[in-house]
Amino acid sequence: MKPVRLQKYLASAGLGARRKCEVLIQQGKVLVNDSPAHIGMCVIPDKDRVMVGGRLVRPQTDRIVIMLNKPRGYLSTCRRGKERGIPVTELVNLGCRLFPVGRLDRDSEGLLVLTNDGELALRLTHPRYSKEKEYLVELDRHCDSSTGRRLRKGVQLEDGLARAVKVRCVGAKQLVVVLTQGRKRQVRRMFQAVGFKVTRLQRTRLAQLKLSGLKTGKWRRLTVDEVKKKLLMG
Repeated sequence: MKPVRLQKYLASAGLGARRKCEVLIQQGKVLVNDSPAHIGMCVIPDKDRVMVGGRLVRPQTDRIVIMLNKPRGYLSTCRRGKERGIPVTELVNLGCRLFPVGRLDRDSEGLLVLTNDGELALRLTHPRYSKEKEYLVELDRHCDSSTGRRLRKGVQLEDGLARAVKVRCVGAKQLVVVLTQGRKRQVRRMFQAVGFKVTRLQRTRLAQLKLSGLKTGKWRRLTVDEVKKKLLMG
């Protein structure tokens, strides 16, 4: 079997997208044949012994992709930590390791994809693929068309310029916002920058995959055809 990059091996084992796997390596949590791993390292899957946090990891052959309608109060993480809330993975009991693709903060709700495929996660989250994410946003007060123009033009945040691809008013205090960027709490921070507070935030679409028909807290496994046509090609 041919050698593969260590971060690709870890991603195929369901430990997250490649960028997250690189962080695990940099933090010294990965051992290869009982020696500390380093960025740029390659492994031979059927020969080398790879440990993460003291646990042996191997690539998963069965790709699982789940669409979840995340409720408020749940965290887009795999395990409980210091932040108050319940990991979304506790809503999906399939007996295998899954991780969220991207993030919805604790107070947000809606469409969240979970998978064990790090390569798929990379395709859905890396900026170069420009996958659209659509949100239904409710505000604390009335807005008008000038709000949308400002968001499409772009607002300066502490981590750079943030810009909406599309903004459409659907009510006095409601808008539909489409982003291709994926920064932490980006929608909330963009509206704060133009003088509004978000009172409800729901993701309704990722690429061409729509949330419609899935009740809050429920999930379903996506078919191979859905992953290809609605996520990868969308």
